[in-house]
Amino acid sequence: MHLKEVTFHSKKYPTGDCYPFNLTLFHETKRLTFDSPITLFVGENGTGKSTLLEALAAACNIHIWRDTQRSRPDYNPYEDKFYQYISVKWSDGRVPGSFFGSKVFQYFAELLDEWAAADRGQLDYFGGKSLTTQSHGQSLMSFFRSRYQVKGLYLLDEPETALSPRSQIELLSILTNMSAGGHAQFIIATHSPLLLACPEAAIYTFDKSPIQRIPYEQTDHYRVYKDFMMDRDKSEIRNMGRFPLNVPKIAGCSGNSPYIYVEEADNPGLSQGRLCQQK
Repeated sequence: MHLKEVTFHSKKYPTGDCYPFNLTLFHETKRLTFDSPITLFVGENGTGKSTLLEALAAACNIHIWRDTQRSRPDYNPYEDKFYQYISVKWSDGRVPGSFFGSKVFQYFAELLDEWAAADRGQLDYFGGKSLTTQSHGQSLMSFFRSRYQVKGLYLLDEPETALSPRSQIELLSILTNMSAGGHAQFIIATHSPLLLACPEAAIYTFDKSPIQRIPYEQTDHYRVYKDFMMDRDKSEIRNMGRFPLNVPKIAGCSGNSPYIYVEEADNPGLSQGRLCQQK
């Protein structure tokens, strides 16, 4: 392993009211150790997985390719300061690495095209083809197959987003083979039960405070998928209390179900729409 541990300096946090410093688990967790070449972060949305991953990137001097930051109506001055209040320990000195996030990958792919316009040989490092000329999932797999052959620390934020189940299994194979080679270490935030099944991986759940290491079979992702696959007709989905029962009635809904997904009128054919209730 290249990265040995991360320590949280909660007593130095600048505030306790703003994200991410208002998350209890970042106060109650003193440190995380990385004793496996593959570490997986799992938990519900908003529990701090991606935030910690980005803080690790900054603390490890790993650049995150981003497009120009745009103005937002609600500005949080503490949002990108978390890395200043953690410290990392290396096993044998710092190594280079990369950060993957589906939100920033397209920006990197477009930059690569610009570099390749001046030196087409740049594409040879990523499968020999422009990443922007491939489908989203194909471009991700081209990147994964090429980039992770190089020694380094690799941080991945939900890499499964654009991947089919078969491609996720291929990525799982890449992670396993590259980490077994001893040159690559991976820390991954994921919701994929396929990636969570990675043999010998250490899984940390962010659904508990402090952050805890758990076996695969105890993750909510494993349990939810298993229960659903075992009996997909059971009523648990209706009993989860998360289905929007109080949506307004909208003219134009049709069908036998009381709820239907309807395309927005100004975006026909696109995957944008709303859940509406029958009249």
